[in-house]
Amino acid sequence: MITALTFLIAQGILGALDTLIYHELRAHLPSTPAARRELRLHAARDFAYAIIFALLGWFEPHGTLAWALAAVLAMEIVITLYDFVEEDATRRLPAGERIMHTIMAIIYGAFLAHLVPQIVLWGRLPNALAATDYGPVSWIMTAFACGVFLSGVRDLAASMKLKPPGPGV
Repeated sequence: MITALTFLIAQGILGALDTLIYHELRAHLPSTPAARRELRLHAARDFAYAIIFALLGWFEPHGTLAWALAAVLAMEIVITLYDFVEEDATRRLPAGERIMHTIMAIIYGAFLAHLVPQIVLWGRLPNALAATDYGPVSWIMTAFACGVFLSGVRDLAASMKLKPPGPGV
């Protein structure tokens, strides 16, 4: 499980860098009307990640809870794919951002490759939320859950302040 969590931490670090460098400093998404839908997608994905980080840092979801986690992971994939399409429709991504997204997709795949077999095992167990403690890794996951949740709140609030873009945008 530590290997899966290590990939998830790497994903969190790259996600934070992507947000700071490309979304905030370069594209100024929170103040760009054409980014309204993209910001909402980012908020939805951030809330999914907040659940994933918080849950996996301290618990093993067993039974139907394991399958609920699988549904959140699948939802994150759908949101990300929709986000890729939305980005291409509303702005030109710098090469570095495209590379970052590709690296993040590879890391997410490695994370899932290590986590999915565990989810299958957990899914066979009776329903429970079993406590676990990975030491410093659990605390890092907690910090990431808080950070990504706050990022989601910020993106959602920014999207609600922006007026929809005019026709043809």
